[in-house]
Amino acid sequence: MNKLSREKQVQVIAALVEGNSVNSTVRMTGVHKTTILKLLAGLGCACADYQDRTMRNLKCKRIQCDEIWQFVYAKAKNVPEEKRGEFGVGDVWTWVAIDADTKLVPAFMVGNRDARSASIFIDDLKDRLANRVQLTADGLRVYVDAVEDAFGADVDYAQLAKIHGATQEETRYSPAECIGCETKIIQGQPDKSHISTSYVERQNLTMRMRMRRFTRLTNGFSKKIENHAYALALFYMHYNFCRIHQTLRVTPAMESGISDHVWTIDEIVALLPEPTHGPRGPYRKSNRQ
Repeated sequence: MNKLSREKQVQVIAALVEGNSVNSTVRMTGVHKTTILKLLAGLGCACADYQDRTMRNLKCKRIQCDEIWQFVYAKAKNVPEEKRGEFGVGDVWTWVAIDADTKLVPAFMVGNRDARSASIFIDDLKDRLANRVQLTADGLRVYVDAVEDAFGADVDYAQLAKIHGATQEETRYSPAECIGCETKIIQGQPDKSHISTSYVERQNLTMRMRMRRFTRLTNGFSKKIENHAYALALFYMHYNFCRIHQTLRVTPAMESGISDHVWTIDEIVALLPEPTHGPRGPYRKSNRQ
């Protein structure tokens, strides 16, 4: 990776953040697959570190949270017996929080869909906020204790649970039909007109479109949990700092006041330390799983 020119590094990263797979990036750029994965690892760690430092004292007002599923190594039903129960093999969940006003993603985490992961994720989100917020999450029960432990009474918190009605045939290759929504106020006095998870669910679609390893009904998936986490860190660095939001006309980082310009891919690549001594850890928040 260190022997790649800056121009070639930018070319590789530009291909990855536009939703190309590693193998297609090999064909497009002529860079060896192992070199691309090493670049992804080093830059993924650098992007995670930069966002961890930068996403602090945020003046968000309305936060939406959700979890998105994907599998790593193999689907749960195909995981070998000796690997069952091992984190990063089978079902893996990405916890995401989005600011409904600026579209900034201040916190994300790779983990399981359980109480421990919820607690780590919500604690991390709380540490990044400067003021009281209105928080909306789906109907997952583990959010309730996690939000209470992290925020106490200093939050306006509601849950929105969608009611689906569909047969098994309808859900095999498409989302089940939503026939209604049930809202429940858990804490404080949230504005009922802003109890919604629409923005974070739309963000989930962006993830699936911009990362080949997240695309459904393809053979694209992460073989290792480390590469899965590296790709997420790179994706959110590009989403927050480089990608101009169609509605805002600026990047989420600019709208939230943590950046004064649209970043280029070259600026992201410049986050790589010189010389690169290798990644320090694949997923800071989730390595406690």
